[in-house]
Amino acid sequence: MEINKKQWYFHFAIILVVVIMDLFADYIYAGSEGFVKNFKFPLNYGRIIIYVATFTTYALNFFVVCPYTLRKKNYFKFALGVLILIIIFGRIRYLGEEVILYHFTGNHNYFEESRKFFFYTFDNSYFALKGILYSTLLYLFFEFASNQNRIHKLELDYNKAELNFLKSQLEPHFLFNTLNTFYTDLIDTQPKIAKDIHRLCELLRYVTYEAEQEFMSLSKEIKFIEDYIYLHRKRFEDTLFLEYNVEGIVGEQSVPSLVFIHFVENIFKHGIINDSENPAKININITENEITVATYNKISSSERYNNSGIGKENLKRRLSAIYKDDYVLNYNQSNDIFTTVLKLPLKYKI
Repeated sequence: MEINKKQWYFHFAIILVVVIMDLFADYIYAGSEGFVKNFKFPLNYGRIIIYVATFTTYALNFFVVCPYTLRKKNYFKFALGVLILIIIFGRIRYLGEEVILYHFTGNHNYFEESRKFFFYTFDNSYFALKGILYSTLLYLFFEFASNQNRIHKLELDYNKAELNFLKSQLEPHFLFNTLNTFYTDLIDTQPKIAKDIHRLCELLRYVTYEAEQEFMSLSKEIKFIEDYIYLHRKRFEDTLFLEYNVEGIVGEQSVPSLVFIHFVENIFKHGIINDSENPAKININITENEITVATYNKISSSERYNNSGIGKENLKRRLSAIYKDDYVLNYNQSNDIFTTVLKLPLKYKI
């Protein structure tokens, strides 16, 4: 547990309370004479030794036992830890009073029989539990406050995310309505342009709404790629040199959404697509059990693969989470040629 400056004040306050309560108890039970008597040697050193043992077990419990037991809700280990702390308290007090203090005064605080391990430990358990109890209660209080703070932050993040989501829904909705208006105005007079607008609208709707799911059908993913390529062909017209080929049956096979577009988008962002002698290539091969997506494109000598968009590392993490080791993902750059290969198993249907 991280301790900030304010939390240290609580620890010092508990130390102060323990000392004041002990002094007050001395005054109640022994009066002013007994109160003063406790400050005389060697009784004052005996009190200091008890405080050393108390706050040693206090610190061990707060910083070691509680974090490693209560945080993990392992109450058996916590009980075992408390037992060990009681023993530690007894050994510290025994060392201080019956060894060190005895060396200077020649007097034992406990008679001989009571100085045996089990009796001495049991007799000191009452004093040991004070520091253990205070530290446990303070630890639980800090944990509760920390959890409440985390919950509050989560609620704020959730509200912020919800607001952003509403904004993201409003903006595409406005855009789709505008595109539909253009489509309606142009469908009779310029049907080709109207169809292109409709295709753009379908592409935006897919990436905005439908592809939020973890898996999509292969047919929808392929259509999304083809719409994406089609709009780029309209943009570049005769200067786009790209060979796109699909082999196999495109059906309702289940594939991760918006994975294949990573490779297609990379070609348009970083590849040379206006070289008729070295056209970019996208080959998709579908078998009964596997789909392979392979790309080939020329890049300028100064260009390096960019982790933009979903990013290479993010893509690897996502695929590993879904398929574990049951997939192939290779990137290769040789001189000015960049190639990629992705192989995914087709085990499920939507």
